Amino acid sequence: MNEAQLRARLPPGLGHAPLNTAAYRRSAVLVPLEADRGVWLTRRSVNLPNHAGQVSFPGGKIEIGDVSVEAAALREAEEEIGLRQDQVEILGRMDDFVTATGFHIAPVVGLVPKDVGFIADPREVAAVFCLPFAVLLDAAAPQHRRMQWQGGEREFLVWPHEEHLIWGATAAILDNLARRLRGDL
Repeated sequence: MNEAQLRARLPPGLGHAPLNTAAYRRSAVLVPLEADRGVWLTRRSVNLPNHAGQVSFPGGKIEIGDVSVEAAALREAEEEIGLRQDQVEILGRMDDFVTATGFHIAPVVGLVPKDVGFIADPREVAAVFCLPFAVLLDAAAPQHRRMQWQGGEREFLVWPHEEHLIWGATAAILDNLARRLRGDL
């Protein structure tokens, strides 16, 4: 998907559905898109207290000093993967997402330059990798799986990748992004 196609499907000021979730831990993630390539993801360090070793978008807790959700997402991306804030063009936000583990996630969509470079902070990030648009735009790519959790059965998505298991909140946000990019929303 080239830059013009991305801009057409994700216009500046992209609208979103916010949630009223005062009891949840508020966080912001950056959904970094590189034209003609795909969406960038991270695999979290196994030493982190929450979601260790899982695939995620760069992001984290919204701090008191963050002037906006977008500012929090940009700050976290710079801290985690060395993506300078001036390298990201914010296109807008996607619908907020709440996890079963108590996090309220605000996904911020940003366009990054071609061949952007990353310097992962090894304390937080074990790997930075790209999920190609060819996979993201394939409506048949994500698989539906089930598992037992807290006394019930839960269904969730898993996106295919040769090296990484992409599931949970990240997979759900990717599904929302994919539907927007395909024009299904």
